[in-house]
Amino acid sequence: MSSNSHSSNYDRKTVAPGIVHLGVGNFHRAHMEDYLDSLLEKEPSQKKWGVSGAMLLPSDKALYEALKSQDGEYTLTIRGRDGKDGWKRIRSLVDLNWAGDNADEILKRLASPDTKIISMTITEGGYNIDRNTGEFDLENLAVAEDIANPQSPKTAFGFVAEGLRRRKDAGNGPVTILTCDNLQHNGDTARKAFMTFIKAQDPALAEWAESNVSFPNSMVDRITPATRPEDREALNKKNGTDDAAPVFCEDFIQWVIEDKFAAGRPAWEEVGVEMTDDVSAYENMKLSLLNASHTLLSYPAFLAGYRKVDEAMKDDDIRSFARQYMDLDATPYVPAPGNTNLDEYKTTLIERFGNPSVSDQVARLCMDGLSKFPVYVVPVLAKMLADGKDLKRMAYLLAAYRKYLRAGVDDKGQTYEIIEPWLTPGDKKLIDSDNPLDFLKLPAFAGAPLSDNDKFVKLYLNMVKAIDENGAKATLKTILE
Repeated sequence: MSSNSHSSNYDRKTVAPGIVHLGVGNFHRAHMEDYLDSLLEKEPSQKKWGVSGAMLLPSDKALYEALKSQDGEYTLTIRGRDGKDGWKRIRSLVDLNWAGDNADEILKRLASPDTKIISMTITEGGYNIDRNTGEFDLENLAVAEDIANPQSPKTAFGFVAEGLRRRKDAGNGPVTILTCDNLQHNGDTARKAFMTFIKAQDPALAEWAESNVSFPNSMVDRITPATRPEDREALNKKNGTDDAAPVFCEDFIQWVIEDKFAAGRPAWEEVGVEMTDDVSAYENMKLSLLNASHTLLSYPAFLAGYRKVDEAMKDDDIRSFARQYMDLDATPYVPAPGNTNLDEYKTTLIERFGNPSVSDQVARLCMDGLSKFPVYVVPVLAKMLADGKDLKRMAYLLAAYRKYLRAGVDDKGQTYEIIEPWLTPGDKKLIDSDNPLDFLKLPAFAGAPLSDNDKFVKLYLNMVKAIDENGAKATLKTILE
């Protein structure tokens, strides 16, 4: 991408909000807004698809005030893997409200006949699904309060329910709820969460919603770091701008959406969004290649002393480990979706991981492994066990993860804090056990019969011993030879 700035040239005053978006954070502003801004510039017929931003949390106040002072406009800096940056002014966010200031305006927008899509980035944890039962938690205090007080909502569920109720009562027609959060089958998760809430609060509204609200699944991808005060200063200086709310991101972007819209949608395919009947194959590709590779490289890299992902990716051993996993272990179980060239996708992933201008923390990739393994790693591992595949990389990964959870100190003697928010006393006992086989009994690995596979057990015990005696990095070298 060239280092020249680009400012869209459409007449913003003629753009009407057809989408209400809950949660106007950095990822949304670097992803959906970027696509919409490009579409509004390219196609004059799309002027009814501007965004009305709805910010619901008290913590949103500072960003709301910064954006409001700029009439919702902001700069997006796109950092290339080739070291070249470009930036553009995003102008598709044409309306903005904060619940702390004007909750009723948000409800009016949700109910408006002009609103055809209610989209959201409320974070993976924002759907209030109980980790153990897989069900929506009606006992959550904020949720229970919203169920009891429909007219004065505080949560996303309460706002959407009240907006839909007003919509139904006014005869304002169907609407689509489109989640852009990084969850597998995210539309199904949103349906479960919102419909459970609505049924508990207003059964008649739930009946209306069953036939008037659609929940397409989607898959989103773009690395978008947090913007720290020093980043804001550096971005403005480099771009010659004075933006109170700039965003920066990588040059890769992807969005795949099931084409199941209840009331129409923007012509997103005109600007590179992939519309499909089924998003599952795309999700499988991302989980098995991008997310699993992140988990795979994180523990060896961290134990080797690396703290930034791009620095770890300069290490030939770690880069080879990630690529060998992708090519030899995952690819046989990843059918290429649509027109995807899988080799190009994998090469691009390695480049993205190594992009120093959007550097991620290795510690962030290491955290919450107990939630990540069952989703990203175990499904492929189970198939590898069943098919009698080479298990050395997987055995090494589990041995490295055990070392990370037990040691508290890396190969170079640096101490570190372990962040496993869902760790139970039962998990802790299995991790602390001096018998390495107890570690394989963790619920995170329940989807693969590890202890029953003699070949895997032997490899794993050898890896545990080697890592204890020689360190994670030296042991990694031996499995790459």
